Amino acid sequence: MSAAGRRVAVVPCSGIGKSLGTVSREAAYELCDVLRPDATQLVALSKLVLGDAEARERVRANAAVTIDGCKQMCAAKLVKHSGGNLIREVAVFEVFRNHKDLKPEGIAELNPEGKRLARVLAKEIAELLDEIRLDEGGQHA
Repeated sequence: MSAAGRRVAVVPCSGIGKSLGTVSREAAYELCDVLRPDATQLVALSKLVLGDAEARERVRANAAVTIDGCKQMCAAKLVKHSGGNLIREVAVFEVFRNHKDLKPEGIAELNPEGKRLARVLAKEIAELLDEIRLDEGGQHA
């Protein structure tokens, strides 16, 4: 989100089969579709894995935020490997550590606590993006 009006690339982990991976994706959807649709753009990790030229260009040309569901931090590693401009790595398990009452369960469909954890995570990232924009002299979205 520079003065040129670029949008932050948001890259959630794929974490298929893991509830924290599902929280990662749900948080990314909430952030990109609801909270900051004009300031963000979703980039699928699978596109980076496949070497998709458009996805790689998005993470190179724009600031990028990754949301990883486990300690392997695959999204962050792949954005860096793709030459991305990674400004923040967010780990779902770190946010969960601060919200133990929101234990996510389920994979295809998160339980209510998991959905709330995803919303909390999305809100925290939105606030982080607002702070970054203010540091750059920008305005809130």
